[in-house]
Amino acid sequence: MTWYERSSDAVFDAVDSNTGGLSTEEAQQRFENVGANRIESEEGRGAFEVLISQFTSGLVLVLVGAAVLSFAVGYIVDAVLITIILLANGIFGFVQEYRAEQSLEALRELSSPDVTVYRDGTRREVSIEKIVPGDILVLEQGDSVPADARVIEVANLQVDEASLTGESVPVEKTLTTLASETPLAERTNMLYRGTTVTRGRAKAVVVETGMATEMGSIATELATAEARQTPLQRDLDRLGRRLGIGVLVLSALVIPFLLFRGTALLSAVLTAISLAVAAIPEGLPAVVTLTLALGVQRMANENALVRTLSAVESLGSVGVVCTDKTGTLTEGRMHATRFWVHDGVIDENDDWEDNRVDTLLRIGALCNDADDERGDPTEQALYHAAVKAGIDVPALRENIPREDEVPFSSDRKRMATIHDDRIRVKGAPEVILERATRVQTSDDVEDLDDATRSRIRERIESFADDALRVLAFAYKPADDGGDPEENLVFVGLQGLIDPARPEVADAIDETHAAGIDVKMITGDNRLTARAIGREIGIDSAVLTGRELDTMDDAELRDRVEDVDVYARTTPTHKVRILRALQGDERTVAMTGDGVNDAPALKNADIGIAMGERGTDVAKQASDIILLDDNYATIKNAIRRGRTIFDNIWKFVAYLLSANFAEVLLVFIASLFGYLILPAVQLLWINLLTDGLPALALGVDSASGDVMKREPRESNGGIIDRPMTTLIGGVGLTTTVVLLGTMFLLLDGASTVSPYVMTMIFTAFVVFEFAKLYVVRWSRGTPPLTNRWLAGAVLMSFALHLSVLYTPLNQYFGTVPLSIADWGRLFVALVVAIPGFIAIAWYVRRSTREHWNTNS
Repeated sequence: MTWYERSSDAVFDAVDSNTGGLSTEEAQQRFENVGANRIESEEGRGAFEVLISQFTSGLVLVLVGAAVLSFAVGYIVDAVLITIILLANGIFGFVQEYRAEQSLEALRELSSPDVTVYRDGTRREVSIEKIVPGDILVLEQGDSVPADARVIEVANLQVDEASLTGESVPVEKTLTTLASETPLAERTNMLYRGTTVTRGRAKAVVVETGMATEMGSIATELATAEARQTPLQRDLDRLGRRLGIGVLVLSALVIPFLLFRGTALLSAVLTAISLAVAAIPEGLPAVVTLTLALGVQRMANENALVRTLSAVESLGSVGVVCTDKTGTLTEGRMHATRFWVHDGVIDENDDWEDNRVDTLLRIGALCNDADDERGDPTEQALYHAAVKAGIDVPALRENIPREDEVPFSSDRKRMATIHDDRIRVKGAPEVILERATRVQTSDDVEDLDDATRSRIRERIESFADDALRVLAFAYKPADDGGDPEENLVFVGLQGLIDPARPEVADAIDETHAAGIDVKMITGDNRLTARAIGREIGIDSAVLTGRELDTMDDAELRDRVEDVDVYARTTPTHKVRILRALQGDERTVAMTGDGVNDAPALKNADIGIAMGERGTDVAKQASDIILLDDNYATIKNAIRRGRTIFDNIWKFVAYLLSANFAEVLLVFIASLFGYLILPAVQLLWINLLTDGLPALALGVDSASGDVMKREPRESNGGIIDRPMTTLIGGVGLTTTVVLLGTMFLLLDGASTVSPYVMTMIFTAFVVFEFAKLYVVRWSRGTPPLTNRWLAGAVLMSFALHLSVLYTPLNQYFGTVPLSIADWGRLFVALVVAIPGFIAIAWYVRRSTREHWNTNS
């Protein structure tokens, strides 16, 4: 039998306690038995774990193999260069990801607050971690509930359980024993860890602590969620595996072929190593890491803390955003937005000169326990409505002090405060209307006839249809006598709502324009969810949690694409919705702030937690934390992610086109018996092209249509058809022109001289610099808009000159070139450029046609 099904006496028996609480000795014994009252959240990754993770991708492992092989056959310079590149990649990635982990730790609350309990029959303050089953908690307005507990005494108690259930309206607590299988949101005799007392006071006996609490069970569920690779991680791992297999195949083919032709074994092995080095884009992991790291820094400046670098790219490919309502799409606070007094509806922004509205607001301010910072969200809304109208509420309360009160309860559904001039009452409209016999009109107080009652009921229904929470207000002169809550003068209504954030509608419009679906998943009722959805641009049919329970997974997959609003949901429902979307190969993001959001955050492709409102469990389960809790930040992050993906696409295409050309050139030349580019020169080409120029591509600005395209397919891979066309066309053009140049320079010679090798080596470098601008243009980026790229090319060119005209040339096997030689290289470039431009134009046109077709 669960705790909420038992009477308070049965609960005391089960936990072996009483109203005087535990003795100090018994509490210490239980603490030793059950442990600290602590949620063992997923530990952040340590420095060593973050460092090791930088060297586990398939591409990096291939590079490690190339370094070992180069060292084994005596290519020490090559091995050192590869090792430097690997270490640089690891250090950059480690610094960025470890910094994000440290930032997350800084967000967590490190304090251990004290809690009031009864020990040895007296009230004491103890650390929250020292709470044990059987302790008697003493809770008041504003306190956070430290453990799961059964209520044993209540006085006007309401608790905000939004972080656990998603309900935006506080729950009134009672002593009533409940039936079995009562939903979590309706367990009115229970208090749960992580929720907050918004009104009243209570005593409760602790029944569960630490990981045995509802919050703890959710944290446990997170540990069972499998980590999901992002599309880019899958692409790079797949690329690494393919390159590794390709290297083995090339070696297996080339070495026997060269030996058959009479080539010495060492020369054949060296050629195979050159082909292996040519096939591997050594700088690709480093450039990807640096580009993502720069994106992380920019996103941090835009209030999005990224915990893992890969999350940046993954966010850019999101096709669905599943978001909670309370505190994410809305402001997370109740707000009085509409008022009614006798035959008159007044909007919050209207100007009025009506004493009845002033009376309405003053009743709301006086029949109220909230202040500017503390209290029930509904009462705070009434307080702020009066303040907005210019009423000095503290002075009002001082001038008209409360002499007595009749507190609110769920049975009575009303509250009355007694003052020396009037009795002021607020509560559920029907309850107040039943007890009213008169109504305040514009002229005087008149009898409340049936016609007026009917008009008031119509107005109540109208407010409710707009998802407003409606409260009625009345008063009674103090000298009227009799029951203080009978024969009331009905004054009017206030309609309250948890308002949408003002910037959310525009942000959702932009995400919709980007082909991204937004699904609102909330614990609130159907009417509220529908009204908020329409207000912010999510106009859809609504599915409730009960309706979801009647569907199997296949039925849910059929409905999930068409329904964008889900009401009265539980954490299990959220995970089911996510899995249904992911079953269609959609990349899904989940935003949330409460404990109830954590399982979905963990299971989503990208989990986005709220930094201000979010619980520690939610933050720990997420990939990205919004420091300002602003949905518009998600839109900015998506834009940043798409831009970063575009930039990664550009330099992956650029690097692989270079590697493809290197492999073709070395392979075809080897068939004629020439080792045209040794491994050290290929590594230098890769270092120059993979380094500063490729990194400069990573900071390209966004193209104008980046938020007007459909999301990329999650299973499509970064190496798509346009990229393979670009790689193949540009790589083949480079190979043909350089092979032609090589044969012209050889002029029938049987061996490759240092001069010929230097010319082809330098021509390749120059071609790569020219291709930078061609590749950018193929993706829709104007060629001359990146000043960092121009600087990177100049610096890289200067570095290349250093291996031609300084003593470094002895390590690279190069010789200085004359002005005439540079002229010959320029002619070769002029021959190649028309081919580059034609291929880039075709790729640009086919890519735009694809985007237009899907948009």
